[in-house]
Amino acid sequence: MRPDEVAVVAAGLGAIAWVNWYFFLADRGGASARTAKGGVQEVTIAVHGGYDPATVRVKAGAPVRIVFDRQETSSCSEEIVIPDFGVRRFLPAFQKTVIDIPAGPAGSHEMSCGMGMLHGTIVVE
Repeated sequence: MRPDEVAVVAAGLGAIAWVNWYFFLADRGGASARTAKGGVQEVTIAVHGGYDPATVRVKAGAPVRIVFDRQETSSCSEEIVIPDFGVRRFLPAFQKTVIDIPAGPAGSHEMSCGMGMLHGTIVVE
């Protein structure tokens, strides 16, 4: 292989590695839910190329209200799936969608888009 071909292949492999890291491995930080009236924990998650925050920490034994604020039209982010709580909901573009989750035991619960490309976690502590 010529040096310029090696450079193109290396750049392509680097791009593939970055995409995999960004969508599947990157830690997008986390946030703790705040407790609203009635003891319901509430957190807002912005949806724009991913979930921000991607990790949400809530207290066990209290219900949780998650407000998904979808700020894009990408077809990947139009659905949220939280299998452990039986949630599968459409998220309209440029609107907020409220999802109420009952109090649950401690543990880690995955959430994703309908296509399985965007990922997040609800950590019940």
